[in-house]
Amino acid sequence: MGKGDKKSKRGKIALGSYGNSRRKKTIKARLKRSASKKKLAAVAKEKPKRATKKS
Repeated sequence: MGKGDKKSKRGKIALGSYGNSRRKKTIKARLKRSASKKKLAAVAKEKPKRATKKS
């Protein structure tokens, strides 16, 4: 069970194939989530924080 095994996740990554142990749908969803988090982090950095009023 290593890089040469077609049925293991590591083997599928090495071969560049998909299947039960390496779903294409879940990989795409994970990449989409991480991309949106990076966008939010970039937007949060750009906006300056408002100064609070002290009475």
